[in-house]
Amino acid sequence: MYPNDGFRELDPQECLRLLAKAPVGRIVHTRHALPAVLPVNFCLDGDGTVLLRTSAASELARAVDGAVVAFEADEVDAARNAGWSVVVTGRATVVTDPGEQKRLARVGPISWVPSPEEVFVRIRPELVTGRELVGGHTLYGVDLTP
Repeated sequence: MYPNDGFRELDPQECLRLLAKAPVGRIVHTRHALPAVLPVNFCLDGDGTVLLRTSAASELARAVDGAVVAFEADEVDAARNAGWSVVVTGRATVVTDPGEQKRLARVGPISWVPSPEEVFVRIRPELVTGRELVGGHTLYGVDLTP
């Protein structure tokens, strides 16, 4: 029998349910051949697609269009040593269809810093993984609560 490491793997549907509750996530992409991580607000649209809204002139929009990216969100309760983390990996694209842009303007996330020309970035999930910390105050079944 393997010892409980305190984490429980989450199935994709559970991951998306948790992700829908998170107010902020992080997009991981490549910038100058190095990993870059940016905090962003977002929403989910249909089948777990992650939507971001940004300036059309932003470095982010240029850097991620057509690239494979990771998107991560989590919730942590440090006092209870509990929480979860979800990662969506997939190809990011800037939405160019005018009809789809109009629809997303109604249902998509609101920009933190509105700009005159905004675009939506869509991340289609190819891989959805997550884990939940469930054994926060235990180690191999022994209660470590002070």
